[in-house]
Amino acid sequence: MLENLQPKRVFHYFEEISAIPRGSGNMVKIADYCENFAKSNSLKYVRDSANNVVIYKAATKGYENAEPIILQGHLDIVCQKTEEKVIDFENDGLDIFVDGEFVTADGTTLGADNGIAVSMILAILESKEYSHPAIEAVLTTDEEIGMIGATKLDMSLLCSKKMINLDSEEEGIMTVSCAGGSDVKAVFDNERETVSGTSVKVVLKGFAGGHSGVEIHKGRVNSNILAGRFLNHLKELCNFRIININGGDKGNAITNHTEIELCTLEPEIFKEKAEKYLALVKEEIKARENGFVFSVEIGENSEYKVFSQALANSVVYTLLCAPNGVVEMSAEIENLVETSLNLGILKTTDDGVIMNFALRSNKQTALEFLEEKLKAFFASHNCKVESSGHYPPWEFNSNSTLQGAYKKAFEEVFGYEVKAEAIHAGLECGVFASQIQNFDCIAIGPEMYDIHTVNERLNIKSTERIFNLLLKILKESK
Repeated sequence: MLENLQPKRVFHYFEEISAIPRGSGNMVKIADYCENFAKSNSLKYVRDSANNVVIYKAATKGYENAEPIILQGHLDIVCQKTEEKVIDFENDGLDIFVDGEFVTADGTTLGADNGIAVSMILAILESKEYSHPAIEAVLTTDEEIGMIGATKLDMSLLCSKKMINLDSEEEGIMTVSCAGGSDVKAVFDNERETVSGTSVKVVLKGFAGGHSGVEIHKGRVNSNILAGRFLNHLKELCNFRIININGGDKGNAITNHTEIELCTLEPEIFKEKAEKYLALVKEEIKARENGFVFSVEIGENSEYKVFSQALANSVVYTLLCAPNGVVEMSAEIENLVETSLNLGILKTTDDGVIMNFALRSNKQTALEFLEEKLKAFFASHNCKVESSGHYPPWEFNSNSTLQGAYKKAFEEVFGYEVKAEAIHAGLECGVFASQIQNFDCIAIGPEMYDIHTVNERLNIKSTERIFNLLLKILKESK
């Protein structure tokens, strides 16, 4: 399918790994593939208990005395799909195809984040044509759910202090710093009552969504937060009880679909007022969310187990008033979001109502304060709060030799200056930088658009340009 694309071996490997299910938490098969690749190419490798795979390739002739370099990417992807797409992400690969100047997927995320990095690295490891110093290829797992693989990696497996991370999405950008982050989960006790009435299902969908770091400043609507606004407004207009509420399954994705099931004695009145209010909201946000659609469907008359009034009040209050989105802009770096959080998961389970927030900050102290703030917010509610998935920020290195080398090579190839940029998204560079002394790192990559959404696509020509530039950097690293 991608056999005519250049660079040929890069897209060969991208097509092969796209056939392997590799959503976060489902890492065995892709790790098996990488292990078998190393064996078939007679390369030394280590696979650890977290399914990270480190593959070693010796320096080519003339580069034996050059400093080794780490090439790094992550194996997992974010799995999102359209309502219509039938796919079992645990067992099925992706349906990818060429659409003009892009590679994209049919009804799902593409997984170019970070599959294209893995593909580039494998193509370099396989080749006997490219000149390079010794390479330590580090393929990590479960990056998208808290950089779990990188955090568990034994850094003593590496001897290099230089690393090129390939988890960037803009060709003209060289990333030199990133945010750290953590997850905060609140679980509200499952307090229920049984009432009689008619069920009503409200669906809010069609939002742009996107990456909770890269797109958090773009004003995109989080459907969970809108659900709180909707419920708070409607409770003043008519009586209803909440049966369940669910939105999002990825903490680091801005939620684009939320469903609410209610019970009321006034279904027709509720439907009328709900549709009228949502139509007003649709008009309000159409300039930034022109795909937003809603539905209000009346169901059966029966007995239902509903949230207690106390639970309902806590849930609605939290959705309405908890911080979400941009918290602070940087005073040091222009247009950089310094601190933010995203309510990516809202789920009703047998244990209660679960809310998962993904927190980010380019400053460790600000990240710690945001955690404290959330915990203080929830302290007055009947819920349990815990934090996890901590990963450190990657701070700017003013003495980086890699930055200078990449700037020089980029300008020679492209004819203009690459932009050095700090980003609000998390990168595994921070984990490596926190454990390797005198660490020097850059993050680069080809043009990708709408990652973590069903509209994700990869620019073919940009992939070729960045791959050739990577080869140039390696060739000039004597």
